[in-house]
Amino acid sequence: MADRNEWGSNMSFILAMIGSAVGLGNIWRYPYVLYSNGGGAFYIPYIVAILLMGIPFLILEYGVGYNFKSSFAKAVKKIDRKWEYLGWFLPVAVFMIMIYYSAILGWDGIYMFLSFFKGWGADPNTYFTATLLQSSESWTGIFQFIPLIAVVMLVGWVIIWFISHRDLEEGLGKVSKILVPALFIIMVIIVGFSLTLPGASIGLAELFHPDWSLLCNFEIWMAAFGQIVFSLSLGMSIAFTYASYTKNDADLITNTISIALANSLFENFAALGVFSILGYMSLQSGTAVADLVTQGTGLVFIVYPTVFNVLGQWAYVLGPLFFLTVYLAGLTSILSTIEPLSFSIQNKFELSRKRSMTILIIVGALVSMIYATAYGGSILGYVDTFINQIAILFGVIVECIIFAWIFKAEKLIDFLNSRSKSIKLGKWWLVVVKYVLPIFVVVIWIGGLIDVIKSGTNDQLIFTVISAAILLIATLIFTILPAKNPDWDNAEERV
Repeated sequence: MADRNEWGSNMSFILAMIGSAVGLGNIWRYPYVLYSNGGGAFYIPYIVAILLMGIPFLILEYGVGYNFKSSFAKAVKKIDRKWEYLGWFLPVAVFMIMIYYSAILGWDGIYMFLSFFKGWGADPNTYFTATLLQSSESWTGIFQFIPLIAVVMLVGWVIIWFISHRDLEEGLGKVSKILVPALFIIMVIIVGFSLTLPGASIGLAELFHPDWSLLCNFEIWMAAFGQIVFSLSLGMSIAFTYASYTKNDADLITNTISIALANSLFENFAALGVFSILGYMSLQSGTAVADLVTQGTGLVFIVYPTVFNVLGQWAYVLGPLFFLTVYLAGLTSILSTIEPLSFSIQNKFELSRKRSMTILIIVGALVSMIYATAYGGSILGYVDTFINQIAILFGVIVECIIFAWIFKAEKLIDFLNSRSKSIKLGKWWLVVVKYVLPIFVVVIWIGGLIDVIKSGTNDQLIFTVISAAILLIATLIFTILPAKNPDWDNAEERV
């Protein structure tokens, strides 16, 4: 029943994967990473990272997913029974991302409304932190509920449910065909306008000014590989799940290249818009671009509103377009984060797609209310750091071992090559997925772990431990619960 989930066309698969990859990180993380890691010089490690990590690992995930045509948990169990725990670990971790992502989506929904009349006032920083989030530095802020954020988050959950609970092609497939092209079109409009602003050239000059000396710095290479891991959602079991929905004649290698290229074009295009606007703000305020550059929520909810305040009448057009773009990018990504866990539940417990999605969304919506509190912003930062710097990267490492070594990635070469109209895989690919990838990800993971331990406050360490406990216990529960599907122990292979 659940295994018959299938994309209506190859285009649905490509657009859904692009939608998953193109998210908030492309808009608020990449421009900062590009700027702070050598500007134009960063493109060398960036391109190397795409070629050595992004495309090879996606091909591996797609290949194994297509081979089993089942959920991530079921496939991992089929490869080796003792690894079923990891088969649930990654889908649960990705679902935890979805829960806090819904809060950011909610904030943006509020700003999309505020942008029509610059409702954040003359001081966007104070509005965001004190008025909207009512940020508290004490954990007791958990008991201070913020109804406005809660309501907007719940609206987001209803939208997610409306799309996700339908059959794959009727819901996610059709929506991806609308949202992803719309996302690119709106970004073109925003960037096109941004490039015409006075001072745009100042921002672009700062962005692309190459610092070639940084190429000898190991950190710039780690930043590039880390960006590709997060940007393409590597190792999150999303690519695996989406590939398991593809039709039998899919050209996965060509699709991988198309998806990686589209993602790269989007985030580099977004960087043009971000720094053009920062250049304009620098000219207007007399503040150096270097003092304006930031990433994350600060860029979207503080710097951009500050720019719109001095932009004049055009702000009433550009503002809503910008926050709509952020919302669509968040929505296309968040829709992908529920798929791995939902499909695994469908496989093991014989639940329909509608029921599994509905249950998960109700649970997610209830748990997400912790982010609608005065301490929610702090918790979000702690959980995000744990999931992305520790949990997901650990999953990528183990996934490399299971797929490349235990499953034996060489079994996929002839199978994938026979369907490829572009690049043919060979020994070079095996060397990358078996040796290069695991080594680089281990280094990034160790660096992230050390950073959390060194720089983390007591509260961060406490919530890191709590997040880890929730992830490990939830994973254990899914693993030990008895399967209701008699075919749970069977997964047909195609190679």
